[in-house]
Amino acid sequence: MKKLILTTALLGTGLAAFLQGGNSKPANYEAGKKVYGQVCLSCHMTDGSGVPGLNPPLQKTDWVTGDKKRLINVVLKGLNDPITVNGEEYANPMPAQASLSDQQIADVLTYIRNSFGNKASAITPAEVKALRGK
Repeated sequence: MKKLILTTALLGTGLAAFLQGGNSKPANYEAGKKVYGQVCLSCHMTDGSGVPGLNPPLQKTDWVTGDKKRLINVVLKGLNDPITVNGEEYANPMPAQASLSDQQIADVLTYIRNSFGNKASAITPAEVKALRGK
């Protein structure tokens, strides 16, 4: 009987890790956690709860788990208009974070999309790069 060997090249890192009983977090999760601590934590808090009336929560909201392009653009270009998140309005402007590299933005957004009770697909540096110039 031949032994079947599954590689990450054939399966992708997420499925390979799952089959091997490894960590279910995306590969860039820890790098994103570091960026979050340096850039996002002071406004969105350690647990992603935000500040009522000022900075929106990152927990279980379609702003985080929904449209990737919208989320990437919020980080790249900032947000000056009031938004409603989970039924509450937030009017505090978010400054653009365009000084972060494509990799850093992909990392931090992947971290946010997979933390605070969220579960969503990873964001790649290529997705960030595609929107940066627009």
